[in-house]
Amino acid sequence: MTLAQDASAFLDAVGTAGTLLGLDPGTKTIGVAVCDERRTLASPLETIFRQGLHLDLERLHLLIQQREAIGIVLGMPVNMDGSAGRRAQSVRAFSRSIEQGLGLPVLHWDERLSTIAAEDAMIAADLGRAKRAGRLDAAAAASILQGALDAFTGIEAQRRSQVDGG
Repeated sequence: MTLAQDASAFLDAVGTAGTLLGLDPGTKTIGVAVCDERRTLASPLETIFRQGLHLDLERLHLLIQQREAIGIVLGMPVNMDGSAGRRAQSVRAFSRSIEQGLGLPVLHWDERLSTIAAEDAMIAADLGRAKRAGRLDAAAAASILQGALDAFTGIEAQRRSQVDGG
């Protein structure tokens, strides 16, 4: 499946409105972001310091309940040439654990350059190095989620034009 097909299938599963979480999974942390119910803006939420799969899923479950999230956009490590990154296998396993353990649909989203984009935005906002370090993973998750939200807007517009006959 192409990225557009994956995103389209994800939209079929979650509909066109409702809160989504964005995740940037790392080996030591999981950056978490959330979007508004209308899916226009992604915002950094928190950084989870990994404590093992069970505890990580417990924390995610709590965030899902608090935010009433109906789906997850998960950053997938992709090399610059588009091939799966070396961490892709562990992220896919984490994705399966989320789907099975939390019962939510998961969309894998290309995370290339998300950390760089997040850091650049924080530098532009004049955040010092210490503040950036504590917020970088959540900001990267927001960058990943925002990329998916922007793609959803295009998919929804395309679907409307097909229905309208154009």
